[in-house]
Formats: sequence, structure tokens, C-alpha cells
Amino acid sequence: MTFTSLNFLIFFPLLALCYFITPVKYRLYTLLAGNYFFYINVKPVYALLLAGITLCTYYFTRQIQKNDKESIKKIYLIINIILILLPLFFFKYFSKVNDFFFSALNSIHIRWPLPDIKLLLPIGISFYTFMSIGYIIDVYNEEIEAEENIGVVAAFTSFFPLLLSGPIERAKNMLPQFKQLKQPDYNSIFQAMKLILWGYFMKLVIADRIGIYVDIVFANSGHHTGRTLLLASILYPFQVYADLGGYSLIAIGTAGLLGFKVMLNFNRPFFATSIAELWRRWHISLITWLTDYVYTPLTFTFRKYKMRGIILALMITFIISGIWHGAALTFLVWGFIQGIYLSIEALTSKRRMQFEKKYNLRKKGWYIFLEIVVVFILFAASQVIGRAENMATAFNIYHRIFSVSGPLFIGDAPSILIYSIIGLLMLLIKDFTDEFAPSQMQFFNNKRKSVRIMAYATIAILILLIGVFDGGQFIYFKF
Repeated sequence: MTFTSLNFLIFFPLLALCYFITPVKYRLYTLLAGNYFFYINVKPVYALLLAGITLCTYYFTRQIQKNDKESIKKIYLIINIILILLPLFFFKYFSKVNDFFFSALNSIHIRWPLPDIKLLLPIGISFYTFMSIGYIIDVYNEEIEAEENIGVVAAFTSFFPLLLSGPIERAKNMLPQFKQLKQPDYNSIFQAMKLILWGYFMKLVIADRIGIYVDIVFANSGHHTGRTLLLASILYPFQVYADLGGYSLIAIGTAGLLGFKVMLNFNRPFFATSIAELWRRWHISLITWLTDYVYTPLTFTFRKYKMRGIILALMITFIISGIWHGAALTFLVWGFIQGIYLSIEALTSKRRMQFEKKYNLRKKGWYIFLEIVVVFILFAASQVIGRAENMATAFNIYHRIFSVSGPLFIGDAPSILIYSIIGLLMLLIKDFTDEFAPSQMQFFNNKRKSVRIMAYATIAILILLIGVFDGGQFIYFKF
């Protein structure tokens, strides 16, 4: 069941109705039942895996809370993290390791008698695994207390708006909300509906429209011209942004309609003026999780190495980010490239700041625009590797962009590309005004009610007219 499916459009209103007519004392259990019903509709058997991780998390956090001896607490922490990570590594990486050994044995003419094993990755496992690990680490660090009510922990790990693609929320934010369920007020409902509407626009009108063109081009990259591959490479980061960003807005809005406040996951990332700033704006819940639980502890461990320690921590953090995205060399290289980008920025930060201050560049529009363009080009270039099936394909795309001339591929239906560009321009205009002129050109937050209604109606009509309603699942479901 996805947010864009008819099943969800039936499920959510019914769940909300049942949730609010249930006495407050029992609402948590209505929500918990809804969470598992939602996940069972995705893949029933994997609900058992989710329940197992929840029970494991609950038990070990309680044991950590009860023990005062540091060595015992650390043993419980390590055991719990291993048990939580085992399913993720098994389902996500076993097939790749298995394939590697099959190939290695075949190369030396050894035939392994057992059959090749292919596993279907449980949807959302990367997200609820990280949420569970964050919770137990916070308990171990005494930042929060272990929750006594297993229903509250279960609601946190299985909360359906966040279950499939995040945001990767924190226990310190969500557990108190599950313990003190709140009724959303009119303003909260209104804001939530706006987020949902814009989220559907980003997904159905922008991401899925762009996805049609990008998928066609990348699926046959060896037959397309440099211009076509360049355009697809430029469009792909916007597809990912609109896809995961759209999902996040729908998730935040859906949670808001039930009275829950969920963290922001994107903040106009393509107006960042550095790679570091882009990562503070892009997939915020993942990056802040990695910062708190990987990068910061590593910088503390490597503090005696000073700048070299920071570089090492950056590289390890983003290599882990690449591995989290998938068990493929392309994702490993993609993470390594992000680490290289950030390391270069860290090494040159002082000189760059001095140069900008000397010529007062931070106040010059042309310089800010140039920074934004350079950052986007660097990010888009790395995304080619993340999107490609393998490194050979990625290198071939780079080669063809610079060496193969010819016309731009439009396809049999020019409307696909035209509608994609229209939707993308609307997104960029909205992000631009929110970034540089938040008090001007307001449509959704205009003081005039008629302007607001026209804005909402226009977006709704565009979704119905040019939205792609059979575009498949969200990109990050596979992560």
C-alpha cells in the first residue's frame, strides 16, 4: 500500500475516523493496529520481522535502563545493535555476497551444489532499523529513559507514515507524542493538508513525469546522444528530490492530521551554496542521524588527528551512507565521492572564507548563483553513478556526454517532457521565492483567501490532469 494508491486513499480516512472515535485511553492501540494493517498490506510475512525488531528493542532498552554497571550496559547495547542489524544485512547484502562467491567459485571451475538464493528486501527495513538503533543509543547515553509501555515502542517503530521511506525520526521526539496523544487543531489540519497536496504534486506531476523520461534514457544509455544523457543526468536529481521530498511531505502531513509533529526532511537543497550545506538540506533525517550516531562519535575518537581525523570521519560516514543505500559498488563509490567533496571543502574552508570576505562576495548575487550552479553540477555528476547499474555504465554515460553529438531525444510523446519541465519550473519558482523572497509572491500563504483558493485549486487540477497515477512505488522503497 503506497500513498499514491487507491487503497491508501480508502485506508487513511477510515483509520483516522476509527482513531478519533476511539476513547483517548485506547487510541494508541487503534493506531498500532492501523500501523500493522498498513504494513501487512505491503508484505504480510515481513510484519513478523518488524514485530521481532520491536520486541528486541524494547527488551534490551529496558535491560540497559535497569543496570548501573557500564560494562553490562555496553554488552546489552552491542547485542541489541547486532540483532537489529542482522536482518538488514541479511536481506540487503546476502544476495550480493552470495553472487560474489558463486562467481568466484565458477571462475576457478568449482560448481557449488546449492541453488542460487534471491531475497526480496523488506520495504522500509533501512528506516525502522535506524530508528530502533537511534532509540537504544539514546537510552544507553541516558538522553532519554527506556519506555515501559511496549505499545508505545511498537507504535514508534511501526508508525505507518514513516514506515516505508522515513523521515527517520528520533525516539526523543516521537515517544512523548505517543504517550500524550494530542488532537490536531484547525491550523494544524490546514497546514497538514497543504503539505499533502504539495507532496502529491511533487510525486505525481514532477517525479513520475521526469521518471518516465529518465528511465527510458538510462535504460538505453548506450544508444543515446550526449545531449540526451546530459539532460537526463540533470533531471534525475530533481526526480529523486521530488520523489522522496514528495513522500516526506505526504508523510509529515498524514502524521499531522493525526496530531503528530514529524521533522522536516528537505529544505530547498538545490539552493545550497556548498556541498556541506546541500547535505544539511537534503534527506535531513538521514544526515542528522549519521551525524549524531556515526560522524560525531568518530570525530571524538579521531580528535588527536585534528583535520585528518575530521576527513577520516567524513569519509567513513558517507561510505556508510552509500552502503545504506544499497549493496552495490556504485553506491559505495557514490558515498566515497560525497566524502571527497566534503573533505575538499573542509580543507579549503578557511582560505575560501578569507577570499570571499576580501571581495565581499557573499553579498553578490552572481557569486551566489555561481556557487549554486557548481554545487548542483557536482551533485548531479555523482548521482549518475548512483543511478547507473554498474560503474562501466556510469563511465560510458560520462564518455558519451562529452563525445557523442546528435539530436536531443524527445520520444513518441513530447508531452511527457513538456509536462515534466512545467512541473519542475513550478517547483523551482516556489523554492526560489521561499528561499530568497518569503514575504513576496505568496500563493499558498497569501493574505487574500481568493488567491489561496486559486493556488490550491490549480495544484489539484494539475495533479488530476497531468499526474502519473501508475508510476509505481517511491524510489526510496528499495533502500
